[in-house]
Amino acid sequence: MSPLTDTGMLDLGDQQLEYRWIGPRPTDAPTCVLLHEGLGCVGLWGDFPDRLAAVTGLGVLAYSRAGYGGSSTIPLPRPLDYMESEALDVLPRLLQAIGFQRGLLIGHSDGASIATIYAGNVEDHRIQGLVLIAPHFLVEDSGLEAIARAKDAYDNGDLRARLGRWHKDVDAAFRGWNGAWLDPAFRKWDITDALGYVRVPIAILQGVDDQYGTKRQLEVAEEECYCPVEVTMMEGVQHTPHREATEETLRVIADFANRALEIGHDQQR
Repeated sequence: MSPLTDTGMLDLGDQQLEYRWIGPRPTDAPTCVLLHEGLGCVGLWGDFPDRLAAVTGLGVLAYSRAGYGGSSTIPLPRPLDYMESEALDVLPRLLQAIGFQRGLLIGHSDGASIATIYAGNVEDHRIQGLVLIAPHFLVEDSGLEAIARAKDAYDNGDLRARLGRWHKDVDAAFRGWNGAWLDPAFRKWDITDALGYVRVPIAILQGVDDQYGTKRQLEVAEEECYCPVEVTMMEGVQHTPHREATEETLRVIADFANRALEIGHDQQR
């Protein structure tokens, strides 16, 4: 397999996924795989991947799932099990395509759910830790209310125009996510069972003022997990800790990565 360039498209056969790679490749250092939120993409991570690579010395891969950013689009509506499909069908193929050897899954919002589903269902000893930023493991009324407000902002405000800067098929990106979450049948979505099968340490970062999830999400993780769970609550932060409190987020992830991957020990050998 030829080494990946810094930017490009991953060909998974049925999907073409845009990506950015920062820092060392898998043969030279562990890799952090970034899994974006329900409206995210490569570009919407901003310079966070670059700063993460700089502070950890690790390779960082960010990619846009199908229907987002510059990746191939999707038919609508998205199936209600779309996060399960991303975790169990797409992510294994992506890890193979990039030559992943060991590292961390770092997910935000939907991406945190996808990382949890993967780690709780796939026995992959290459994954040595999860960083879950503003995760959701079950559906809450307050989160659905925030998602309904987003729909109003998209239909009647400027949200569609703002998202259109980042997604080549903005309706697929927004309506795929929003439509699934607001489907009445989605109220039964619950991945707490996966938490009990995660066998690597987890770091959870959540804003105290997160409009999409309450402390119940953290309590569920602490109740269900047998693995170590480290929780960082961030004052004055809503749903995007890596943008609203970047320095603290980087510090927490770097410390966690150092311990989960035993980077210092590896460097001494």
